[in-house]
Amino acid sequence: MSGAVSAGFDRLRTMTPARVRLDAGAGPAPLGALLDFHEAHAAARDAIRARPDWDALAAALAPLATIRVQSRAVERSVYLRRPDLGRRLAEPVDLPHTGCPLVVVVGDGLSAPALAHAAPVIAALRAALPELDATPVILAEGARVALGDDIAERMGAAMCLMLIGERPGLSVSDSLGAYLTADPVPGTRDSARNCVSNIHRTGGLAPEAAAARIAWLIAAARRLGRTGVALKDESGTAPALGQA
Repeated sequence: MSGAVSAGFDRLRTMTPARVRLDAGAGPAPLGALLDFHEAHAAARDAIRARPDWDALAAALAPLATIRVQSRAVERSVYLRRPDLGRRLAEPVDLPHTGCPLVVVVGDGLSAPALAHAAPVIAALRAALPELDATPVILAEGARVALGDDIAERMGAAMCLMLIGERPGLSVSDSLGAYLTADPVPGTRDSARNCVSNIHRTGGLAPEAAAARIAWLIAAARRLGRTGVALKDESGTAPALGQA
């Protein structure tokens, strides 16, 4: 590989945490690279299998009230094999019918470590949406994105924000995703949602920046009356939180 090409790949490596062309000659991988790969793979597997510390998360969200719920995927092995069971609540469940404008749900999804970013996102959102203080945050175990639809319908919420652990990769295993859905009911299509993904502090979207984008989407969705493909994310031109 020529020096110019090698320098080009070196520049690419400074732009992304992803692995960029270790050896163009297809020789054996360097030991350091091989060990790094195995470490990243182990971290991804651990992220999928780990159980969040719900008590610690509830404490981090204080003074907001929280309610714990469980999907029908009551075991992790079942959750991984049956995505459909992660989309509906296990019975019995006692959720208040508040008729709130927005309910925030935090779900473990496919990465328990990602939930470390949920409290900072919600804290930043409270600055733009004081109404959040009046509605408990729902902590959902065994959650898929669509579980938020079931929760929101039972609570009579006009909109649902689901913060959920994303599928871990070999560069980042603690990435959080945010899914915003207007008029959520079970069976809502994914095309009716807006997603803010890659929320983490290792080269991703920082929680505070993610909150600014989410707040913009919520305001725009309320003006438009819908979310999903009809709502284009133009938050890059919007003012930061607290500057509107």
